[in-house]
Amino acid sequence: MASPSKCTITYRKRPSRRAPPVPKDDYRIEALQDGTRVLVRPLHPEDHEFERTFIKHLSPRSRRLRFLGDFKEPSPALLDQLMNVDYVHEMAYVALIHENGRLREVGVSRYATSADGRQCECAVTVANGWRQRGLTPLLMRHLIDVARKHGLTGMFTVEDPANDGIRELAGHLGFQCAAEPCDPQLVRYTLSL
Repeated sequence: MASPSKCTITYRKRPSRRAPPVPKDDYRIEALQDGTRVLVRPLHPEDHEFERTFIKHLSPRSRRLRFLGDFKEPSPALLDQLMNVDYVHEMAYVALIHENGRLREVGVSRYATSADGRQCECAVTVANGWRQRGLTPLLMRHLIDVARKHGLTGMFTVEDPANDGIRELAGHLGFQCAAEPCDPQLVRYTLSL
């Protein structure tokens, strides 16, 4: 977590190399509260189009709350950043459904470790029609479990205080809320792992 005197978060820099292998044993079919089944698995390098389509079809409000900015379609640079996971220091889980014979992304959770390697910033986003089914906490629990497995000691997210869904989720998962020291218009939720 950034100290109050610093207003930037420094993330661990990963050396440039081939994409790491995708974990083979981390695939789960999960039942949501309404009985709908989703596949939850690590993000794959070939999921680029799933991720682009998912972000593009979020409501403008959902995109603004997730990325703290406004845009209609994700830029290639943003997509490259989101797809860059090594399954230890940067992790992402996607929730996929079968729809008309094809897979479609309906949610994603992710983290990126800070430069000290002990903490990570997290995010979760669920498609508008898939909220209130238990998918958001399910994705976060997977992320929290893998962060603990990788020895991280803390998780945080910086959010717009108007994001009622994240406030409720954070409370449900045990995150603590405080003013963001770098921007008084934002809040920071933290969880000790």
